[in-house]
Amino acid sequence: MFNFLFVSFTGMLRRPKPTDSEADLLREQEHFLTSGAPSAASVVRRPDKRRGEAGEGEGLSGENEGSQRDVVTIEDLPDQLPSLTPAPPKKSRFKASRVTFEDEDAGERLDRHDTHISAVLSRIVERDTSSTPISLPAFTGMAFPKVLHRSETSNQVKNLHIFSSTNTFWKIFFLPSIPSSSSLCSVEPAAVSGPRLVSGQGLQGPHSSGETMRIHVENQAKLQAMSQSEILEEQKKLLSQLDPRLVDFVRSCKAQSVPSFPSPSKHPKDKSGTEDPPVQDVSRESGSCSAAVLCQKPQEVEMEGEEEELSAPPPAEDLPVKPQKEWVHMDKLEPEKLEWLRDLPEPRRKGTKKAMQARFDFAGTLIPPTEDLPMHLGLHHHGEEPERAGYSLQELFLLSRSQVIQQRTLSLSTLANILSKARAGEYMSVLKGSVTSTLLDAGLLFLLRFALDDSVEGVMSAAVHALKALLVCAEDEECLDCTFSWFRGLASFPLLPSAQEEEDEEDEGLDESMKETAKEKEERKSDHEVARQDAVKGLLKMKLLPRLRYILEVVRPSPRVVQDVLEILTRIARHSSSSATQVLDCPRLMETVMSEFLPTSWSPSSQSIYGLPLSSAMKLLRVLATSGRHACARLLNSLGASERLSHLLSAEPNELLLEPTESLRITTEAYRLWAVAAGYGQACKLYLDLYPALVTALQSVHRLPPASDPLLPLQLQRFLALLSLLTQVTHTAGCHQDSGGEECPPPPPVSWGHVTGLQTSLMGHLKGFIKNLDDPLQKDGSLTLIPVYLVYLAAYYHQLSRQVLPHSLIFFFHTRSSSVVCNAQAITLGPEITNNLPGLACTGWRNRPGLVAPSSPFPLLTGLGCFYFVVVCWFYTFSVPLDLEIARHASLYHQVALVVLPWLLPGSEYLAHELLSTIVFSKDFISEGHSGGPEAVELGELKLHEETQKDTSPSLQTVGTLLREACVQLPSIRGCFLTHLAHLESSVIVSRDALLGHNPWIKSHLLPELTGPILPSDWPFLPLVSLYEQAGVSDGGGLAVEELPQRALQAVTHCLQWLLLLEVWREEALKVVLPVAKFARLSCVFLCSSDLFLERPVQRLTWGLFRLLTSTKLDSLDLNVPPPGLASFQDLYSALVSQYEAVSFGDRLFGCWVLLPLQRRYSITMRLAVFGEHVGMLRSLGVTLEQLSIPIERFTSPPEDSLPLLRLYFRSLITGTLKRCWCPVLYVAALSHVNSFIFSQDAAAQEVETARHSMLRKIYYLTDEVLLSF
Repeated sequence: MFNFLFVSFTGMLRRPKPTDSEADLLREQEHFLTSGAPSAASVVRRPDKRRGEAGEGEGLSGENEGSQRDVVTIEDLPDQLPSLTPAPPKKSRFKASRVTFEDEDAGERLDRHDTHISAVLSRIVERDTSSTPISLPAFTGMAFPKVLHRSETSNQVKNLHIFSSTNTFWKIFFLPSIPSSSSLCSVEPAAVSGPRLVSGQGLQGPHSSGETMRIHVENQAKLQAMSQSEILEEQKKLLSQLDPRLVDFVRSCKAQSVPSFPSPSKHPKDKSGTEDPPVQDVSRESGSCSAAVLCQKPQEVEMEGEEEELSAPPPAEDLPVKPQKEWVHMDKLEPEKLEWLRDLPEPRRKGTKKAMQARFDFAGTLIPPTEDLPMHLGLHHHGEEPERAGYSLQELFLLSRSQVIQQRTLSLSTLANILSKARAGEYMSVLKGSVTSTLLDAGLLFLLRFALDDSVEGVMSAAVHALKALLVCAEDEECLDCTFSWFRGLASFPLLPSAQEEEDEEDEGLDESMKETAKEKEERKSDHEVARQDAVKGLLKMKLLPRLRYILEVVRPSPRVVQDVLEILTRIARHSSSSATQVLDCPRLMETVMSEFLPTSWSPSSQSIYGLPLSSAMKLLRVLATSGRHACARLLNSLGASERLSHLLSAEPNELLLEPTESLRITTEAYRLWAVAAGYGQACKLYLDLYPALVTALQSVHRLPPASDPLLPLQLQRFLALLSLLTQVTHTAGCHQDSGGEECPPPPPVSWGHVTGLQTSLMGHLKGFIKNLDDPLQKDGSLTLIPVYLVYLAAYYHQLSRQVLPHSLIFFFHTRSSSVVCNAQAITLGPEITNNLPGLACTGWRNRPGLVAPSSPFPLLTGLGCFYFVVVCWFYTFSVPLDLEIARHASLYHQVALVVLPWLLPGSEYLAHELLSTIVFSKDFISEGHSGGPEAVELGELKLHEETQKDTSPSLQTVGTLLREACVQLPSIRGCFLTHLAHLESSVIVSRDALLGHNPWIKSHLLPELTGPILPSDWPFLPLVSLYEQAGVSDGGGLAVEELPQRALQAVTHCLQWLLLLEVWREEALKVVLPVAKFARLSCVFLCSSDLFLERPVQRLTWGLFRLLTSTKLDSLDLNVPPPGLASFQDLYSALVSQYEAVSFGDRLFGCWVLLPLQRRYSITMRLAVFGEHVGMLRSLGVTLEQLSIPIERFTSPPEDSLPLLRLYFRSLITGTLKRCWCPVLYVAALSHVNSFIFSQDAAAQEVETARHSMLRKIYYLTDEVLLSF
């Protein structure tokens, strides 16, 4: 509650002065009261409307009523009602500075804050409206007086600005200016007739004009008493008190002349030729004139309207167009805007090398910078480059936030077209960088999310279309649909971004119980951080699903928007199982989809797609069902998908009262959804109910339309989906006898006897399609159907073998792929695939070679492979003698297994386990081990030994013996590697159920997250690297063999034996591992323990590997490239040198390992480290040239050109740190480089020449005869 005082003076009372005492004020108050003048100040109490208080009159009546009635009070009742909206309550600006108490009296509080009359007078606001002219309406004969228009008033100047009534205010307070010391203008005294700053408005009474003149005289006397310095000082003080922006504004305005105050530039100069009068003349002028000349630049500020009126219009010939009198609103010219009517400059000429901003038309087509398009296309605008047609991405972003609905819609539609063309790769050859990545970095996700909330349906629809273009790649979806019926086509990888581990500094040093979980960290992140890492997850965090539900349920948009929304939901469901669960859990979303777009009954309608079944809605259900068996069960039972399948598949497609294409699409998706459900062992009761309809559909395969029929591809996809369904039902029926245990799911309603009757019919179909291969018109259709028939027959005979011999071993059947679209490299390729929005990179898959191209033999090969291996399995089970045939190609099988193993992706863990268990470490498939292989190696070594006639320490002649021992230890080697892969046991079980068709045990058809192959390419080094991570990193390589983990020595020995075997007989299998990576992995032998390398079996095997590495791969060993997993090779070498100094004891093997990187062609950093920081190791590095088996020329040639290293060489030689008996190899190398440097005849810099002379002088005083002899 606030009290305001409004005061107006009605008599000529003396104004209070700051020097007045309290007695003076009381005397003036008594004089006012005795004069009997009406009071000009009244206290008005304004009610607080927020508290529901009434006005003055209502307040009085309320008080009277309060005395006549009882008042009921309730304790602890708040004064204000609680807010019903989430908005924060309104707060008073003065409440924070005022503290009150409930039991405090209001009168006491008023007395405390207002204790003196001066407190009231200091807040008096003078206001008088008596001088304001009042215009009364003229008397007319009309019922209502005519409305007074501002243009009809007598004192209004024609064509003034709408705010011209305030011009007087501006003239009063801005016409007076402050003079500068250099320019002071004067005004003639005759031109001044009275005060201009003090007008007297607001003063009333008979003596108002006298009071005004008295004030004017007082002001004039003060100015005359001031000197020039005092005036300048007051000027500075006034400038310091004014807002600098206001001063700059006054100074920047254009000077205009006023009749009563002519501009100084128009004054004639006096006879003396001086333009500016002296300051004394200025002081004699009136107060208003003196104030008017106080400015640094004599300017007069007027309102914008008057300035425009007084400015002369530009000549007509300078305007782009000549205004006509009949043109509307052209009476007031604006030359700046008329400049846009001039002709645009020509576009940039061809041949420019400067990069230009990309511009697009409304269809998303990139406009070349040299193309001159006509204006009527609407692509030219007032942007940064008006001569160029089209819109840049930045301008489209700006346009999308416009207040004009059409502009927002147009910009979003253009962005959608740009994204679609970018996905198709149309900008690859003409634009630098990725359009999608640029838009995402600019905040496209947030722009589209905000646009989805637009109340205008057109803008919302455009935003949905743009979001669909961003998230959904139509060609990826087509590719996945075409491969659905292939072997393991139901399985697919989640479209998750590549995992990026982020180190949280806040969790460093905390216990595991105190650290935040991944879920807590995710919730703590902002929307921007989440969207930057994962676009789909960011949209889910921004509540996209409830908005899409609102659009479908409430807005009920056009058919195109509905299709886009369903495709967006499908893409979200493909993201991950958690995203699919969020789609299912979104309130009323799936219920709306089921009731509106998958109804149980419908009638044909052309107005809307609401109430009609849609294939895109059925596909959404299929993708959701792929995420897990529980999601599939919810769809079938809770949401009524099972009932929809019965209605759609019990009739022929032409009986569904839908368009022919839509009826084929929706029945195809229904079969696929049923196949996914049957893959979990669900919806099998439908098989019994709809068995007649399925048989009828199978019989119609012979009635395929001709090749020229546009419906043929849809018919083929429908038959493929039907065969996929029968394949999954066959797998489920084969597991009937294995179900029903304590830990097993209940047996499915379909048994083996329910599926045996279809095999004969389908076998007949297959024979017919094989015969049709000779017919050119039916060849393509037959090649499309044959692979799926083969997959069905493979599944049938595989399950049949389990019925006949339940415990039989399926041998070769497991050598098959786990997913059709599983190329890890292809997923990361593509012009418009970003890290936070991955895809399958299937752009243009129909027109380029690949596994999923129409001409690809991959589906036929996989079908034949499955069927062939099942047949082999049958022969193997019944002991048919095929051993000779297998033994003939055993080596080939082994090589293929080694090549396939590092390419297997998540979901194929069981296949990797079977390859390792049965083929990779099997003696039967390593024919060299039992066909004279070790002996052949020994003969070659003996021949080499006879040629060299050198007695070396462990040499190549031991490799044959080592290979023979490795072949004997193959079973133990297999056990060693399987032990190190024991952490994959749970994944192996899940993969086994999926690969062997154990449908009731399958939890999800969504494969694990694609983080890379199951096994790394360097998997043969796995036991060695694991031991280093366990012991070498944590303990610094200081543990003895006895202190290492149990059986560590045996694991290292088996690992080295396997590596030796692969290097000699399977060199192709290790070609994927770089030589520098091999050297780095083998260095773990020295780094993981203090004496492991001294063990005899480790010594022998490492010597053999070192000889192989230096004899054949020395030229390809590039140590300048950082090994995979390491920042640089120099870090590894530094650790090796430190370990050598600590624990080597002069071991020759370790010495060879340290010497190898010191060759001349490798980085100088390692040689500087040895001769600078670790010079002490030169005393124990006694490896001879014969033991090193590396030509000495690799250490001495070419001559060293590094002056710091040459000085270190020279210092070590003359000080005796490096001697031939201690370190022969480096002694020869250092001596050779120093000699070449000293006696070089090449011209060199002054510093180099000085170093040579210094070395020669020191050699002159050298006493080492051995060193001098060289």
